[in-house]
Amino acid sequence: MALNPVVIIPARMHATRLPGKPLADIHGEPMIVHVWRRAVQAGIGPVVVACAETEVFDAVHAHGGNAVMTDPDLPTGSDRVWQALCAIDPEHGFNAVVNVQGDLPTIDPAVIRAVFTPLKTKGVDISTLVTEIAVEEERANPNVVKAVVGLAPGQAIGRALYFSRATVPANAGPHYHHIGLYAYRRKALAKFVQLPQGVLERREKLEQLRALENGMRIDAALVDTVPLGVDTPADLERARALLR
Repeated sequence: MALNPVVIIPARMHATRLPGKPLADIHGEPMIVHVWRRAVQAGIGPVVVACAETEVFDAVHAHGGNAVMTDPDLPTGSDRVWQALCAIDPEHGFNAVVNVQGDLPTIDPAVIRAVFTPLKTKGVDISTLVTEIAVEEERANPNVVKAVVGLAPGQAIGRALYFSRATVPANAGPHYHHIGLYAYRRKALAKFVQLPQGVLERREKLEQLRALENGMRIDAALVDTVPLGVDTPADLERARALLR
């Protein structure tokens, strides 16, 4: 069956280090609008912002975008994406969904397209992105999530076998920085949000391990760089400088 995808961007105002993040001003427009516009430019399918607050909903609509309200108490972005998908498409017209984080205002639309590509392979439930670690300090940094993917030279897509905050795999060879964008088959996302937290998920504090612990297949596409995620006021200033 051919894939008919929709792109959903979960957004909520609560953020410890940068409160009100979706509406942070970048050259006269809210950050969420910059992300929405780049997702549209990716050309994958319709783009909808899944909002936890009416302020974000109103801002997206004021700039010509599509948005839907979701329960502000949902625990994760994946849950917000699923609730939004059910709200906008009760007839199941979309059989795939791309989850783009709402704090990536400088993301290259080609990177969004890249996360969708592995999903086109039969048997893949979820697809995501990795980039090769080039800064030595990142290998041991627990804040840099490593993806264990056995990519042969020249190979751009491979099966993700594990994700960890530790430096894995062992010995010489590339390590891959996991980039938290995802694309799901609709059935896979429906299954994922119903699963209980996994043992390894709790231990590593990595939601994607829930899928692997339950036998779901995740493939990862290799890209050149990690998109700038805006989590702090300093990140916001970097984004403003990049978007001048």
